[in-house]
Amino acid sequence: MQDPAKVHGIFSAIAGRYDLANHVLSGGIDFLWRARAVRMVKAWQPRTILDLATGSGDLALAMQRAMPQARVVGADFCLPMLQVAARKGLHPLVVADGTKLPFADGSFDAVTVAFGLRNMESWPAALREMSRVLRAGGHLLVLDFSMPRPPLAALYRFYLHHILPRIAGALTGNRAGYEYLGESIELFPSGEAMCGLIRANGFTAAERQPLAAGIASIYNASR
Repeated sequence: MQDPAKVHGIFSAIAGRYDLANHVLSGGIDFLWRARAVRMVKAWQPRTILDLATGSGDLALAMQRAMPQARVVGADFCLPMLQVAARKGLHPLVVADGTKLPFADGSFDAVTVAFGLRNMESWPAALREMSRVLRAGGHLLVLDFSMPRPPLAALYRFYLHHILPRIAGALTGNRAGYEYLGESIELFPSGEAMCGLIRANGFTAAERQPLAAGIASIYNASR
């Protein structure tokens, strides 16, 4: 759980270089992670999708391309990030706090959040809001970083705290923002702890699929 003002400041500062940093730092594997997420969502055959913490819109745009019959709404509390998404052609877009969504109960068939729940002020409150705006029987997908098991954990931790901030700082001019990234990944629940948090806040049958030896995970659940 994070300080909203700090998170807003970080993402506002890096919005223009956010995509470049993501693709370089992940070695392009983020495209594969999003592709898997899109395939999972498509299997649910949703008519309405809320992509929360949509950021620069990469996941929402991928879902629009894969499911042209569905209405995909992108929402984020950081306007500079939404402006990047708008320039890439994503619409409709809504400025919204994930813990206080401006949508009616049961508005969506699916809610997705990629690399965003971790940055929210209250993870339980955000999950409860996602559950509220989903219809009965609707689906949740969370894609985020996670900590791998030893011995990879030690190498990954070194990368997060010593290598990643230097590379990202050179790309974006904001090293402090990526020092925050490593800290937030360490604090964020993963594996069964994340599944338990999802189940405790309005969802059932939460499951995890580890990606890239566990450095990221997809969680899916039903309302």
